[in-house]
Amino acid sequence: MGGGQQQLQQLSQELEELDAEIEEKEAEIEEFQDEKAGVDDAIEAIETLDSSSTVQVPLGGGAYVRAEVQDIDEIIVDLGGGYAAEQEQGDAIDALESKKDSLDDRISEVREEITELEEESAELEQRAQQMQQQMQQQQMQQMQQQGEDGGQ
Repeated sequence: MGGGQQQLQQLSQELEELDAEIEEKEAEIEEFQDEKAGVDDAIEAIETLDSSSTVQVPLGGGAYVRAEVQDIDEIIVDLGGGYAAEQEQGDAIDALESKKDSLDDRISEVREEITELEEESAELEQRAQQMQQQMQQQQMQQMQQQGEDGGQ
């Protein structure tokens, strides 16, 4: 295998790695969007539920139990890092809105990372195409030289 062929193979491997990294980043964005949708659902529930409303509370594993909301004015909000705090309804909504903003920021950051990876991928593809063209031209020149040498 010639040096040019090895370089092409290396570029191809780098392109595959970039594609895999792009897919991972896109999956990360999907997770953030799912989390954001959950936050939206929580905000909507806080805004629409009343004390004594009946809700279905997830127990895990796809199981739910019906429960009555005793006090919608105090909400327990996840603060991150395994901590939660009881907050008044308005403060809880503010905390959830802040969480959504953080998710939006993270989504933007990951999209920028994807753009950079796509640009790098496009550059590598262009280099690979140029190398392929050069190799084809060299092969054609070699074939022409062999044809001329054989005709003498």
